[in-house]
Amino acid sequence: MMAKQVQQDQLYIGIDGGGTKCRATIYSQQHGVLGSGLGGPANPLHGLERTLESIMVSTQLALQDAGLRVEQVHDLNAGMGLAGVNLPALYDKIMQWDHPFQQMFLTTDLHTACIGAHEGQDGAVIITGTGSCGFSIVNGDSVNYGGHGFAQGDIGSGAWMGLEAIKAVLLDLDELGPATQMSAMFKAHFNTLTAMGIAEQMAGQPSSTYAKLARLVFEAAEHEDEVALSIVTQGADYISRLAKRLLENNPPRLSMIGGLCEPLNKWLDPDVAKLVERPKQPPEMGAIYFAIKNVEQNLVKAN
Repeated sequence: MMAKQVQQDQLYIGIDGGGTKCRATIYSQQHGVLGSGLGGPANPLHGLERTLESIMVSTQLALQDAGLRVEQVHDLNAGMGLAGVNLPALYDKIMQWDHPFQQMFLTTDLHTACIGAHEGQDGAVIITGTGSCGFSIVNGDSVNYGGHGFAQGDIGSGAWMGLEAIKAVLLDLDELGPATQMSAMFKAHFNTLTAMGIAEQMAGQPSSTYAKLARLVFEAAEHEDEVALSIVTQGADYISRLAKRLLENNPPRLSMIGGLCEPLNKWLDPDVAKLVERPKQPPEMGAIYFAIKNVEQNLVKAN
């Protein structure tokens, strides 16, 4: 019944693509959220083909969840916030995609996260998941910091913590660095007894694989392991400095989004931690708001 009711309604899909997963939500202005879907990694910096595949998987699952037909993908106005498209070459590649949607509006995952977090109002947002970066928009002026990608940047992210931990464990196992509880934890995680066994399994792995190790770093830090504490406090210090840089623009609200925002919060500068507010809406809703605004602007231009 709902599917029939929305056939004459304008349909939108909000897509939030990052280094680990891709979320899609289908939305009707008359009926609200109709369905959602979850796909794999969607950061074109780490593979354009995989990104497009993840977008389509999450879209098809959202259509199914909404009770809509597969061919109704052509009725969707897509708002898309992707990691990595702050790089102009990657933005251009996605825009050149022969997509199946009625219309597609592309921006960064930071932009759509900020729109969602503050329901379209001014504010700042920090993403701390597989990667890390910050964005704010105040009186129409936007700035972003960080987001330089793994492994040359993204300090304080899950991937960065995993990489720093791997380097520390390999030094410990070769008896060339300080001892750390993480060595025993990583040997159990990788089911190996040697440094070479860990190095072999991590060779060529994407940032998302390194990010999965962050939980072990936090676990060791909670047990007062000095090496893990050094990694966590160094990452938290960077995120605190990133927040203070964003606050120089006087945004009325600051939110953090991503898998690390909760475990990282207790390690932040207290002056920053007390200012962090919960996002009002998830990034995929920000992508929907972004699409609605663009569709409305196009209608105004056409008239």
